[in-house]
Amino acid sequence: MINSAPDGEGRLPSGLPAAIGAYVIWGFLPLYLLLVRKVPPFEFVGWRILWTLPFCLLIVAIRGQFPELRAALSNTRTLVALVASAALIAANWFVYVWAIMAGEVYAASLGYYLNPLLNVLLGTVLLKERLTHWQWLAVAIAACGVAVLTAGALTSLWISLSLAFSFGLYGVVRKQVAVGSLPGLTIESIILLLPAAGIVWWYAGGNAGPSFGTDVLLSAAIAFSGVVTAVPLLLFAVAARRMDYSTLGFVQYLAPTIVFLLGLTVFRQELDAVQLGSFVLIWIAVAIFIADLWNRTRRARVVAQPG
Repeated sequence: MINSAPDGEGRLPSGLPAAIGAYVIWGFLPLYLLLVRKVPPFEFVGWRILWTLPFCLLIVAIRGQFPELRAALSNTRTLVALVASAALIAANWFVYVWAIMAGEVYAASLGYYLNPLLNVLLGTVLLKERLTHWQWLAVAIAACGVAVLTAGALTSLWISLSLAFSFGLYGVVRKQVAVGSLPGLTIESIILLLPAAGIVWWYAGGNAGPSFGTDVLLSAAIAFSGVVTAVPLLLFAVAARRMDYSTLGFVQYLAPTIVFLLGLTVFRQELDAVQLGSFVLIWIAVAIFIADLWNRTRRARVVAQPG
């Protein structure tokens, strides 16, 4: 079931549109990163955090959510969880930006193919969700795909696993935090503000000088990172709170598929035999996972029909 909590009419609105919007934006993110490729990845992540905070605060003001923001800031348990989620998403941002700028587009794509399969394991271990036999088979085949990479592409495997684990754990933490998506992201940005400012200051004092403020188009592209960062994360947070965590992973295949196609077409990267073999195994696992999810959803609808 996609809806999982009641509203005024007994059910929350579906999180599916928000999930699709988030993953389509993330899928085309490499095209945006081409605009800022002159900026060192670590510096860009710093700017990304700095520009995300004012954008979030603006939306908080428009939506009148400052009381919710203050309540979350005064809750120690919530703050501790958001410190963890902030660290996870910052690590995820850096690895992804570095991978795309370094030309490791396929490794980034593979990481997000693995993430939904990792999500079902995390859902089992941490959220007490149960896996079907077909889901276990899909996870096992995906594990074989990872094993193939260890044989011939070990240097890029860390990228895929880092992306899968950091974002998977981020979703688990955010699902458990009793704070809205926008206040939560705003607090995460506040937590990361000082480290981000330190990174930007350090790069500004280097030989290359500041990346922001010297070129109008580059500066505009850097500033736009706040929108590019906040909008899909807000959509994801909304979807994560309204959908079964395993089901949410189904929609996530949009993003790595788009990234994979961009690697073939826009970035024109060569796909070697080891990478292709790994992708084939992952795609088989994905097909099994989707087929099982589709069958279970269809059976649930039949049972839910009256009469």
